[in-house]
Amino acid sequence: MGVGFVGIRWARCEGERHRGGAGRTPAVVRPRVASQSPAGVRSPDRQLSEVLVSIAQNPLSVEVSLPREDVALVTVEGHLDLDTATEFQAHLANQLHHGRQHFVLDLSAVPFMDSSGMNIILRVYQEARDLPGSVHVVNPTPAVRRILDLTGVSLTVPVSEKVDDALALIDRQEASPQDRNV
Repeated sequence: MGVGFVGIRWARCEGERHRGGAGRTPAVVRPRVASQSPAGVRSPDRQLSEVLVSIAQNPLSVEVSLPREDVALVTVEGHLDLDTATEFQAHLANQLHHGRQHFVLDLSAVPFMDSSGMNIILRVYQEARDLPGSVHVVNPTPAVRRILDLTGVSLTVPVSEKVDDALALIDRQEASPQDRNV
């Protein structure tokens, strides 16, 4: 019986090594039984078992407050990645549904963000612009700021150090509609 690596957890399995993608544990791990042929045929005396494990290695916490009726301050804590992007998107969609036009995304407690998180930020940015509205990122961690800068997202979506700075920018944009692309 060998030991195979599954995502970021060790799991005992028989046969070859198993690796999860992107540092995540797959939802279902099917260990290969030593008596199982490469074609997937099992001997009758051995059973192939399934081990159910949680996909979300790093849970996401999202809090929404309303500094103004049309502004949603969305405070995110945790990794913003493929595993948590759907939850993040649901919170933003809910705020769009309730008439919020401006989004201030506080990413000060997000140690990691992948392309899934960036795509959601860009999607809500496009939807908010059509309202017309805006999206602002506030106080991203150095790792997230680097990703925003390297990908050019920070050229499209304004990044501020403080919530008050983002709210002031929203006020200036509302007073001067031609500055919406700032």
